[in-house]
Amino acid sequence: MYWTLELASYLSDAPWPATKDELIDYAIRTGAPLEVVENLQSIEDEEDTYDSMDEIWPDYPTDEDYLWNEDEY
Repeated sequence: MYWTLELASYLSDAPWPATKDELIDYAIRTGAPLEVVENLQSIEDEEDTYDSMDEIWPDYPTDEDYLWNEDEY
């Protein structure tokens, strides 16, 4: 399983919280690339409910990861 920012972006509007099956269904319905569906299928915990992309891809960058000073703009 591998994630990129581009692949993860296909799940940005997913109906969180969601189960693995709900995310797979959402990815198929929205026309996400096959890699997104394959990554979701490779998740082992089928019964868990995920609240965000962070729980699926722990290294998913957040706003805190960027060195952006909003006070300057």
